[in-house]
Amino acid sequence: MQIPIIFSNFAIYTLNSKSIMKATEQTILHVERALRRTAVKFPPEAEADRMTDIHIVVSQDTGELKTFDDDDNELMRCVVEQWIGNTDDDFYDSVSSLIRKCIIQNKELVEKLSILRPYSFVLEDDDREHINELYVVDDEIGIIEPLSIDSIDKDLDDFLDNLLKL
Repeated sequence: MQIPIIFSNFAIYTLNSKSIMKATEQTILHVERALRRTAVKFPPEAEADRMTDIHIVVSQDTGELKTFDDDDNELMRCVVEQWIGNTDDDFYDSVSSLIRKCIIQNKELVEKLSILRPYSFVLEDDDREHINELYVVDDEIGIIEPLSIDSIDKDLDDFLDNLLKL
């Protein structure tokens, strides 16, 4: 069960506990470099006159990590050796967790992009299918870990049941 922790204008959700592939230092460096190379395309000193999300596409077969804007313009690409041919069932969960962690560690960089707010960092597979919303940048709300309506309904039901038992 995900338990929301709300403070100020930010909602932070606990991460699901799953077995996660241990990322090597080189893998972390590749992901952080990819974020920086993407950020260069949207310098903070430029006027935010463009509306787009950042689509992060990861290939489990080739290990490629690419970023795109909403118009499918490729912003950058690199190969993460640790991901090449990875057949783990939880590959995308592990990658989501790692990229989200790197985004959070580079929060100042990713929140100053010259993109109209709100914008998101979205993980997709190599078929461009949506996997996970990794991070939302907004002036009023910061969301880490995507929300699931089913999860919220269940959490609220559990909370109400516990409250009524008192």
